[in-house]
Amino acid sequence: MSAAPRCALCSCLLLCGQTNLKSPQDLQVYIVNTDFTLRWNYTGNDTNVTFSAQYQLLGDFETNKAQWKELTGCQNVTGTKCDFSSALTEYYNRHNVRIRAERREEVSPWSSVFEMTPYLIAQIGPPGIELQSTNGVIKIKISPPEANQVRKMWISHLRFKYNLVIWENSSNAEFRSQIIFPDDIIDDLAPETTYCLKVQATLPSDLKEGLFSPIHCVKTTRKVKDLLCATNVSVFALNMEFYLHWSNQYKQHVSYNVQYLIGYLKKLQNCSSQWVNVPGCENITDTKCNFSSVIRGSFGFYYLRVEAVNEYNKSCLSNDVKVDPLVTNEIGPPGIKLDISDVLLHIQILPPGGSESEAMRNNYGLSYRVIYWKNSMNNEEEVKMKEIKQTLGTVSDLTPSTLYCVKVQAFSEIYNKSSHFSKEECIKTPGDKILPLIILATFVIALIAVLLVAMPLIFALYQAYSKIKYVFFPSCQPPLNIEGFGEQHFSSPYMSATEELIENCCILESITTEEISQCFLAQQVQSKRCRDTNSSLSEVIPLKRNPTRRVATAAGCSQCLLAYSCSCVLPQGALFPQNTAIRASMGRGKGRKDVHSLYYKENSSF
Repeated sequence: MSAAPRCALCSCLLLCGQTNLKSPQDLQVYIVNTDFTLRWNYTGNDTNVTFSAQYQLLGDFETNKAQWKELTGCQNVTGTKCDFSSALTEYYNRHNVRIRAERREEVSPWSSVFEMTPYLIAQIGPPGIELQSTNGVIKIKISPPEANQVRKMWISHLRFKYNLVIWENSSNAEFRSQIIFPDDIIDDLAPETTYCLKVQATLPSDLKEGLFSPIHCVKTTRKVKDLLCATNVSVFALNMEFYLHWSNQYKQHVSYNVQYLIGYLKKLQNCSSQWVNVPGCENITDTKCNFSSVIRGSFGFYYLRVEAVNEYNKSCLSNDVKVDPLVTNEIGPPGIKLDISDVLLHIQILPPGGSESEAMRNNYGLSYRVIYWKNSMNNEEEVKMKEIKQTLGTVSDLTPSTLYCVKVQAFSEIYNKSSHFSKEECIKTPGDKILPLIILATFVIALIAVLLVAMPLIFALYQAYSKIKYVFFPSCQPPLNIEGFGEQHFSSPYMSATEELIENCCILESITTEEISQCFLAQQVQSKRCRDTNSSLSEVIPLKRNPTRRVATAAGCSQCLLAYSCSCVLPQGALFPQNTAIRASMGRGKGRKDVHSLYYKENSSF
């Protein structure tokens, strides 16, 4: 009978109330890999009852329009479970499942709907295992779940991780658990001892743990020590520079090849062909190798091993060493440079690995712990600390003329790593600038005060000196032929004299001292002369240009005002009368030449 008539008959029976069959209860779907099993409970006492199930594939937007279809493998089932592995292929879509009881033409109501997404409720099946006991160790090869299946629930078997549980086959066994790879070696085992183990596949990203494999047992052999093999293989890494070290126990000639394997390839079966020699570490006799060139990125991990080859081409492989670059690497101490400004101590930090190490800067998220203190004889000086994320830091509140010392430590909170402290660097702060400023200001003020007082004093002394020298030590001397010169005194133009009656006066003037000397010397030889006339006038003879002159009569004193120069000529043989005062004066005319005047006055009239 087709599904439609059966549903119609069911509806009729239900309406008429003629069915006595109960609906199945407690529907459950169990999925292991791609194996689907439907289970249910039936509480009725009816005999000859069968069960048939239907499923509904739910789309994203057409849930109400989805049709119910017969679930292949779960039709007319006499038991309370059925296998419908071949019925579903959409493992990531939602499905509804229901079931009912049937007896001939009589059917029960449908059970409650069981909703599921196959991938979410599926379990990982047990992996396959192959064991080999050799030289005191157990070699294990693991095949992933669904290895021999065409239809797969799990898309990539490279995502699997395998958990091994091993124990001695004894009454008081201790279980040991460890993560292993598909092609791996189990060591640290007692010789000639039977061990049992089981393996579980897991998907940590999906929080799924699979079923354990069947238990396998194997007996270990006695280990034969091969001196050719490299031992104590270890990795030393500092500031992303990676070195592999090992020990040599072989006394004869031996060479080494260092090999590496990218981490994810270790998850493959038969990965032995994927090992590659490290460039620069082939056929070497040294027991160390720099393999930094093969670390292509900061993430991921690598495996390294050493192949020893003797002179007879016999080789031996060491144990593998895992290298996770950012975990294995150690952070070196940073460098520091110090500088002092007026009130701040500037600290420049040089990151570990230098400026070219991008992995150190970008992946570790480095911070810096700065320790600084006053380097004095007082051991109780407080040591201060500050943490910064930048490579430039400052310290304030400095004491003048004090030696400060600094050291810096780099650390990464992400990887819980820290470096050693850098070498201590010390720098002295400058002295207090207030006192020097006060001293400088005092000196400047004192200098200005001295200049203000000294300059007028010097000027006054200079003027006094000039006047004294002019009065008492004139540069113009009268001729020696003036009678009575030694007995007479010159009168200074700056010294007052008693006014006397003057009947006659004569003014003698010349342009320079040199010209006056020439004038009086020429008197002895026959030169220019000056004669006294009855009208008591002085004859003025111009030498160069006609000077402007004014002549006084006998009522006063004859005076010659010269623009440039003039000279007086005396009569030959003329002598000054006795008791005559002679005055010499000196000035400058418009031509900037020296002008000298000789004055005489006579107490008695002619």
